[in-house]
Amino acid sequence: MRTLTKLDGDSSRARRELHDHIQGSGPLARHTVDSHGQRQAGASSFHESAEKHVTGKATYIDDIKTPQDALYVALGLSPVAHGTLTKLELDAVRQAPGVVDVITLHDVPGHTDIGPVFPGDPIFVDQEISYAGQCLFAVAATSLQAARQAVKLATLHIDEQPASLDPVAAAGRQEVVRPTHVQERGDWQTTLQQAEQTIEGELFIGGQEHFYLESQACIVVPTEDEGVMVHTSNQHPSETQKLVAEVLGIPFHAVTVEVRRMGGGFGGKETQASPWACIAAIIARRTGKATRLRLPRSEDMRATGKRHPFHNRYQLAIDAQGVIKGGDITVIGDCGYSPDLSDAIVDRAMFHADNAYSLGDARVTGHRAKTHTASNTAFRGFGGPQGMMIIEAAMDDIARRVGEDPLTIRKRNFYREGRDTTHYGQQVDQKQLLHTLVDTLETSSDYWARRQHIRDYNAASPVIKKGLALTPVKFGISFTAQHLNQAGALLHVYTDGSIMINHGGTEMGQGLHTKICQVVARELGLDLDSVRISATRTDKVPNTSPTAASSGADLNGMAARDAASKLRERLFEFAAGHFEGGLDREGMRLEHGMLIAGIGESERRIPWGELVQTAYLNRVSLSEKGFYATPLIHYNRATGQGRPFYYYAFGAAVAEVSVDTLSGEYLVDRVDVLHDVGNSLNPAIDIGQVEGGFIQGMGWLTSEELKWNAKGVLVSDGPATYKIPTYGDLPKVFNVDLLEGHPNSMASLYRSKAVGEPPFMLGMCVWSALRDALASLADYRVSPHLDTPATPERVMLTANAIRNKAL
Repeated sequence: MRTLTKLDGDSSRARRELHDHIQGSGPLARHTVDSHGQRQAGASSFHESAEKHVTGKATYIDDIKTPQDALYVALGLSPVAHGTLTKLELDAVRQAPGVVDVITLHDVPGHTDIGPVFPGDPIFVDQEISYAGQCLFAVAATSLQAARQAVKLATLHIDEQPASLDPVAAAGRQEVVRPTHVQERGDWQTTLQQAEQTIEGELFIGGQEHFYLESQACIVVPTEDEGVMVHTSNQHPSETQKLVAEVLGIPFHAVTVEVRRMGGGFGGKETQASPWACIAAIIARRTGKATRLRLPRSEDMRATGKRHPFHNRYQLAIDAQGVIKGGDITVIGDCGYSPDLSDAIVDRAMFHADNAYSLGDARVTGHRAKTHTASNTAFRGFGGPQGMMIIEAAMDDIARRVGEDPLTIRKRNFYREGRDTTHYGQQVDQKQLLHTLVDTLETSSDYWARRQHIRDYNAASPVIKKGLALTPVKFGISFTAQHLNQAGALLHVYTDGSIMINHGGTEMGQGLHTKICQVVARELGLDLDSVRISATRTDKVPNTSPTAASSGADLNGMAARDAASKLRERLFEFAAGHFEGGLDREGMRLEHGMLIAGIGESERRIPWGELVQTAYLNRVSLSEKGFYATPLIHYNRATGQGRPFYYYAFGAAVAEVSVDTLSGEYLVDRVDVLHDVGNSLNPAIDIGQVEGGFIQGMGWLTSEELKWNAKGVLVSDGPATYKIPTYGDLPKVFNVDLLEGHPNSMASLYRSKAVGEPPFMLGMCVWSALRDALASLADYRVSPHLDTPATPERVMLTANAIRNKAL
């Protein structure tokens, strides 16, 4: 399928094409609807809340109405990164106008440590302060302004101590949040010793702020049974239910958590939405009043974790053709002050240190460094992007060493027959798609003709240099924690034939709910309008996994399909024995709002509404639950070997950039993307995910720079100092294709593939293209060192270093 988005003055045409595409007319209509206009799974359809989004009717946490006597919470945060809280004077806070309650660690009735996986996250500071922005106390008042004014009246007595901010030094001192882990395959030491040549390098990879549009927010309402109802912007309702219950000292069933939608999550609301719900729940139970808590942007950025910054290095054995024979890769994740999800995140960085390339005999080591910053957490890609960056840097470095084009070196090192097993022991299925994607994109993007044009251009242009790069992506799909690979769903059919589906996944704008509705519509042969989805609630589907790891549609879609198919079979069995004359059970099907039995002249059709009504009158259950657990996956942490992923998703992207080598400023002139989603569940939504993921990945590697001062205080704490990509940063030409004709080889949902995280890493091509442009300053004989984010300052300094070395 070809979807072309051009941002070069032809945007009106692009909008018309997209409208035609979704409406089912125009040249793209073959992917839009089936022949009867039913927008089921596999067809493009608008996001189920699209109209609500653009009209302002979509309800977010701040839109939920609460009683007039609801309380508002403000937080007292630590101004220092490391020290000891010796005294906390709060009398003036308690006496401030409008203040109803003030709580500290000593007011917590139950658990005080709310670490999501491992301990280490106190809900409030007791004595030791571990980062600037850590929560010391909370104030509840009759208005938000009163609460915020009262917080300022606190007197803090802190014995400030030096902050540890260097993860490399921390790892060297064995200051880690979790033990070091190693994966290795073959005799990598001998391979390095006997290599024709070796190459080595290192790279700092910056972190990233989630910058969701809706900051961390929740409303907690006390209930009559000594429990609480929690409305939260949250990717993991079941974990929040557990932590709130433990903090309050009550059973899990006394806590209900509801999530209708989020204004963005990107991983930042997987674990780090829970602390605020716990604080609000304590106040709600103490006061008996509904309690609202929402972090202002600057507090959100200081109090919550980011994408992990990484320091990575490699030493590789290569032959004269630049083919990797083996090597040693080390990744050091800056985890912040506590474990949070860092064990799994650094694991995934290790799993993806190969990206699309066979490492041969290799060792990959992962360190989890402890520093005095907010505990870093999940972010789209979950460590995978940071792991991939070191091998992509190596591909460029090898190319300069052996005098070949980087694309040639990448293709020589792809997984292939005979070399298709990763360093952690998993065989790469559908590895041929890497070659198919890259070969197709190489041709469609005119790579080699543009390469020659760019070389000619650069030879004649002393200041403005162009760069070109094509980079691939191989991303494993599944939670690396095996037990999280499960999901449930609850399906109700009402007597008018309408359907309500609920599942354990959460909607953060990615279109998950839309796809689930399409799955149910497809299984029951109905139009999408017949299916509605309700909020994610812990009292409907219990013990759910987070909506993360690109698994939302895979897991919850299969659970919804299980529920719908079981209900369908029950209706078939009923219909076969009930309707006059009997119906042929063999070949019975639901299509176009009809139960169809038989063929030809003996065919009988019963409208869906009539079938449902008749089943109800005959006391046939019209409700069903579904469940799914991903098969095959396993990983032995003791040996560092296994099959942690059910399958791999692939992609490739080409970027062309223009760089002013005197100022460091640059433009992304053109991007071409070809991405593998198997049989797409919804091409329109999937294309949007590819586009959005690419731009977010590009921002991570170019403009989004996190800055702390020497004392460990975050200074890039708002949009004035932290630069996410804007409309003006988009590529002038942005071509996005979905790979067709290559369904998932595994038994996934309709042979589709996940699309949430893999496109993020396509943005690596922009960074590689910047390096390519800088390499032209030395006639492509050197490989520029360019840490990320590759801001104009870093680009300028690198250009100056190359020029100075040439002199």
